Amino acid sequence: MPLRSPDTVMRLSRMGAMFPTRLSFLRSLIRRLAAERAEVTQHMWQMCEDGFGHAVFSVDLGGHTYSLVAVSTDLPEDMRTDRVIATAWDTAYVLFDGVPDASDIDRIAANAPLQEAGRFGPKDLILSRANKSVRLFSHVTERLRAGGQPDADMIRDVGYLMRTTAVYGNGKFGIADRAAYDTRPGLEGPFAAEMLTVWLIRHFTHALAEHVGQGVLDPALKRHLGIGNSTGLGMAPFLVTHPVLLNNWMTARETALARVRALPRIGPHQIARLGTLAQRATAHLAQWNVPDAQHQARIEKLRSDWEKAKPLLAPDLLRKDVPLDHVMEACAGMTVDVQELMVALLIEPFGELVDDLAADMADLYGAFAPPLPDTKALRTRIEADFGWALGADYAAAAQCGQFWYVSEAKMEPRLGLRFSEEGAALESPLDIARRVQAAHADLPAVPEPVSAFLSRHPEHALAVERVGLSARYPYAEIRDNLIAESCLPIDMLRCKLSFFGASKFDPKSDRWTRITLCQGAPLATELDAEADDWWLPVFGS
Repeated sequence: MPLRSPDTVMRLSRMGAMFPTRLSFLRSLIRRLAAERAEVTQHMWQMCEDGFGHAVFSVDLGGHTYSLVAVSTDLPEDMRTDRVIATAWDTAYVLFDGVPDASDIDRIAANAPLQEAGRFGPKDLILSRANKSVRLFSHVTERLRAGGQPDADMIRDVGYLMRTTAVYGNGKFGIADRAAYDTRPGLEGPFAAEMLTVWLIRHFTHALAEHVGQGVLDPALKRHLGIGNSTGLGMAPFLVTHPVLLNNWMTARETALARVRALPRIGPHQIARLGTLAQRATAHLAQWNVPDAQHQARIEKLRSDWEKAKPLLAPDLLRKDVPLDHVMEACAGMTVDVQELMVALLIEPFGELVDDLAADMADLYGAFAPPLPDTKALRTRIEADFGWALGADYAAAAQCGQFWYVSEAKMEPRLGLRFSEEGAALESPLDIARRVQAAHADLPAVPEPVSAFLSRHPEHALAVERVGLSARYPYAEIRDNLIAESCLPIDMLRCKLSFFGASKFDPKSDRWTRITLCQGAPLATELDAEADDWWLPVFGS
């Protein structure tokens, strides 16, 4: 079964409709932990009765031991903010390589709360911080202290005790480079160390609430308490600056879909499973509510449209030949939200058929593409793979109204308005479509070596590089104008976060969103054969 065309898949509107799948990085990590029957052990707990101090939790994975060092501080209310300008947080974390000794713990406890201003070393793999959901954390601890359990509706509606505002890896602020551990079993996948950190942070937040509340949370309530996350523009350019990774992620997902669509028949168990998942999707959508009126309206439309799509999964239809291909064909006229929800659902029951694809989602070697021999070949490749970029008038305000840059204060990506804000002279080169069009316009009528063309037009080097990648990495390029006024970074964020395994997207603008990670994921005591069944978690199920 052929894969869907990059011209279809790599559009912002579709990328911004993606749902997590069983290939998401968190799901792959949990499967690995469950396969190894991993156990989380508490090495240290030095907390006052109000929950301030530090703790250490360790877990073995792939023959190595990793430890989360968690530091909890008494944060004044007026200092609590999820914005990148924050200088203090309720909690801070380091994922440590091994089991830290007393001097390591003292060093981390002193430096982790400082984040960027701290000092870290090669045994520090991941650096993170999180703020409490004060309303829910206070409610949970008060109910536990009174001998009861927290309100189920409140657990359902909030879904986390804390939300991270950053999870840093790959050498940032002096922590270990990813190359120091990216071949280790269990951490070789994309963002695996970050996902392990998030899962352990979730474990810590449960333990902290039970310590402060002097009680034990009901496991069903605890399981639904994930980790919140606030994510903004800093994440969006990653998909542009890491084209091979983006290609590998998308290729794995599209290959998984093609494999299940190609199944000639499916059995009774799989038919029943698809029906159960369809009902779960309905329940999940019913529990997904956000304050933003525009996005809430989109969710409500998806609820309605999903009810029209669910009959495609009726048992009598699924008993026909190539049934899942027929389902996707029938979805073709529906909204992209319905289509991408259906993609994630159809992949879910077929782990034995698709889970091996997770091993191909990393980028171990970097980009490789044979050089194009001459400008005739370059022209042919542009017109074949970048035709979508050639028609726009990039001089028109609507087509170049935004520009990407890096903030000097925080060294984080930002998006400016070209005609009303300063800074366009420092623009970051994320305008791939405009650059390819400009290179195409300058190609000579008489073919010449690409090296000769670039010697006269060095400004086209990036465009030529991206065009050269397209044959080997067909899903490497977002096929939209990323500097147009219509470009919504939230679509890029949702795409990347869906690969992390995020759900319950809660956009606060078109530039940042809150999400929930690990919601419904197995607890540290539940890593067994049933640990993988938490796609689109539903409270009370």
